[in-house]
Amino acid sequence: MTESDLPVVDFHPYRWGDPAHRTTLPAAAKETLAAFGVRTPEHPPLDPAGLVLPEPALDAKLLAELAGLLGPGQVATDAAARVGHTRGWSTPDLLKLRAGDVSDAPDAVLYPGSHEQVVAVLELCEHANVAVVPYSGGTSVVGGLAPQRAGFAGVVALDLKRLDAVLAVDEESRTATLQAGLRGVEAERLLRERGLTLGHFPQSYEGASIGGYAAARSAGQASAGYGRFDEMVVGLELATPRGTLALGSAPKSAAGPDLRQLVLGSEGTLGVITSVTVRVRPVPAERVYEGWRFDSFEAGAAALRKLVQDGPLPTVLRLSDEAETSINLADPAAMFGGGPGGCLAIAGYEGSAAEVAARRAGASELLAAAGGQPLGTEPGEAWRHGRYRAPYLRDPLLDEGVLIETLETVTFWSSLHALRAAVTSALSETLSAEGTPPLVLCHISHVYETGASLYFTVACAQTDDPVAQWQRAKSAANEAIRQVGAAVTHHHGVGTDHREVYAREVGPLAVDALRAVKRALDPAGILNPGVLIAPAPNNATTTDGTDGTTTTDGTDATPASEG
Repeated sequence: MTESDLPVVDFHPYRWGDPAHRTTLPAAAKETLAAFGVRTPEHPPLDPAGLVLPEPALDAKLLAELAGLLGPGQVATDAAARVGHTRGWSTPDLLKLRAGDVSDAPDAVLYPGSHEQVVAVLELCEHANVAVVPYSGGTSVVGGLAPQRAGFAGVVALDLKRLDAVLAVDEESRTATLQAGLRGVEAERLLRERGLTLGHFPQSYEGASIGGYAAARSAGQASAGYGRFDEMVVGLELATPRGTLALGSAPKSAAGPDLRQLVLGSEGTLGVITSVTVRVRPVPAERVYEGWRFDSFEAGAAALRKLVQDGPLPTVLRLSDEAETSINLADPAAMFGGGPGGCLAIAGYEGSAAEVAARRAGASELLAAAGGQPLGTEPGEAWRHGRYRAPYLRDPLLDEGVLIETLETVTFWSSLHALRAAVTSALSETLSAEGTPPLVLCHISHVYETGASLYFTVACAQTDDPVAQWQRAKSAANEAIRQVGAAVTHHHGVGTDHREVYAREVGPLAVDALRAVKRALDPAGILNPGVLIAPAPNNATTTDGTDGTTTTDGTDATPASEG
């Protein structure tokens, strides 16, 4: 299945994607898991329909006001709606829900139908001291949908799914204005009716929405050719409790700092992005994806660096390490069946027939000169058709008792191999110490002239407390990333999971600056409190960049949530 084949479907609360595409583990995979000491849990996950939630904390008067504002049927307090908006899609999120933990469920789910209604909801919630969680696709994997509840009269999820239109298309400028609740799959379908494409295809594509792409600085797999999502945005509209911020009167400007970039990546803490204007391109006339084999990860990485620095640059460029190449995650039917050996690189070319032919010829010459062995289009096309299957593997693996999770980071080329070694060692040592030695896979997922992103997949047997087990492993990985001097995230975002290490990464003065912006746009701090930056008590100004508790290293003295 490719990006053109995927329908828009509502997800089960803890099972990914379209039920028609659900998969089972092949026999070879189960044999390998047994060798790692994995045992099937005695008790199956709880049925979400049977979970008992506490009564909503919101009073009847506020619910009536919200219903009057949004209209009939646009304020939901039933269990199904609340459970369906509980947390995101990280493995700890799913494990908690499977175990019946719905402590982060919102008290109500609101469905605004316009930008003006979003502003009005924020004003009303500010007056009532109710925290608001902006929600579009809900695919956060870093705790971005589990805000701090303490100090608030309640929490509501603000679901933007009714804001799902293509508002305008400027074919001469090649821009499109998209509402935030528009799912990525549907946005692509509507644009293709006009012969256009966004070219943004993250692995969360089936569930993610335009607003989430913007709020978390999403990066699609074709970022080498189309750019990251934040590079595509030329304008946006932000709803805040204090009114509307409309940004982007031209593609570029020298009129002060680019405030669009301040909003992009703000993860719902400064306001609610209700629409974005993005650059679009013509649907490519031709696509060719091919595989290359390198003897080692180091040799393959050197070839990718040469290609991105000197060109010609493919639309898609990635490299799996030896372990990931052998596992073959893109094709569940062939898992553990053995790949081509060495390290598999994928190079994809999109454009006109002439553009594809020219770039492919030039890139092939460079890759071959760097020691690559051409494998033809079969592995490339297998990856393109199979990449959206990989998220479906997590559910049956969790069913079997596997702890499986991912993390990503980014650094300069000169630090790439040190970063890979440090994170791999941190994960392996931490999990092995618990008696659950892991399988750690890695690939280069996004490339730049100056550096690249590393994406890790980790699998091992679950302990009796798999959430705490992963928190310890993730904390060790985060510390390894900081020791190398890399960034804690390339495209997953900060959320609550990376909040403390992000504060260390940017420093206390930067966190104080973000707090000052938040106070200007969200004086009462109702927007996703505790996400991205820890709130200061009573809006106090701090000198350590965290929560008002002074430390010697500029971090948060409160317990970290590194899940």
